[in-house]
Formats: sequence, C-alpha cells, structure tokens
Amino acid sequence: MKITHSIYTILLAGVAFGFASCGASGDDPGYEYAPQMYNSVAYEPLTQIVNEDEGSWLSSREDGKGEFFNSNVNNPYRMNMREPVANTVPRTKDGSLPYRLKAFELEEAAKIQNPIELNDQVLAEGKALYLQYCVACHGTGGEGDGKAGEVIGGVANLKGGAYINLPEGHIFHVIMKGKGRMGAHGSQIPQDRIWKIVHYVKQEIQKQ
Repeated sequence: MKITHSIYTILLAGVAFGFASCGASGDDPGYEYAPQMYNSVAYEPLTQIVNEDEGSWLSSREDGKGEFFNSNVNNPYRMNMREPVANTVPRTKDGSLPYRLKAFELEEAAKIQNPIELNDQVLAEGKALYLQYCVACHGTGGEGDGKAGEVIGGVANLKGGAYINLPEGHIFHVIMKGKGRMGAHGSQIPQDRIWKIVHYVKQEIQKQ
C-alpha cells in the first residue's frame, strides 16, 4: 500500500513539475520544447563559422552542433542561395524579359508600347510617382522649373517643343537609361512604375 502511495506521489509530483515547467514569468521564458523554432540558426554569407563545436558549451541546438556554428552545409561552397539553372533568364512580375536596350538605342525604344493598361488608378499612382521622383527637376507642371531644375539648368520642358510628340517608349527609355542631363533611374524605379509615370506625363501633363 505504501509502495502504491509512493508511486502516485511521484507521478503527481512529475505532472506538477511538467505543468510548472510550461509556465513563464518575468525574464523566465519557461522550458522550450523546440528551441530552434524560437532561435533559428542564422546563416552569415561573409563570416560563416565552419567549426561545428564552436559554442558547444552554450548550445541548446537539436542537431548537437555548437551554438555559434552557422555554416550552410546544404548548398555547394556553403552558399546561402543556390545559383539559377544554367541559361535561365529572370523575368519581371508581369512575365516581361529584362530591359536590354542600350542608352543610345532610342529609335528601337520608341517602338515599345506601354504594357500597363490605362485607368484612373494607374493615373493616380503615376501622379504620386511623378511627384516622388520627377517634380524636383521637371516641376509640378512638367515645365522644367523644379527647385533642382533651377539649379542645374537645361531640364526638359515636357509641355514644349518636340517633347509633346515623343512616343511613350522613348520617354520610358530616357527615364530608364538617362539622356543628357537626365540621369538614369532604372536602378531606383521598377519598370512597371516607370510606365505609370509615362502614362501620367502623356495624359495629364501633355494632355494627350
């Protein structure tokens, strides 16, 4: 009888200890059943630690390796990203190929049609993007009288001369690759956003 009583006491104590270990308060996070779910291993591309025992005195990792070991053993040469398949070509979100025309290939660029369908939302987004990227030089009305334009001079007046009749592809190309005093913006503005700016310039500034 005493043995049975002792067994029940031990079981009860074990259950109580189990529930107590699940609790957390203050700075105590409680017992972690899967510590790597909370503290994932961070792969460092330039400072990988390849010694699997580094930090073993501190380790709580489930794989038995040291806490500081952060080398990627799954990919060749410990790379954190795999190289793309040979001869593959990246595409944009809409499935377009990378823009490969050179800065001087304006005639070819002029033949490109705007792939973004024109609607009120696109115009609103184009206006916001124009105010963000273009107004400093070209001014609110596109007349080349922005604050930065007044300083550097020679900024195109989008409402005057030959600029009125420029094809959309030409404007897109100049924003992407630059021309004269116009710097290239292709590395700062995604292609779909540039096309929205083009819509805004043609529809609202040039009223075409």
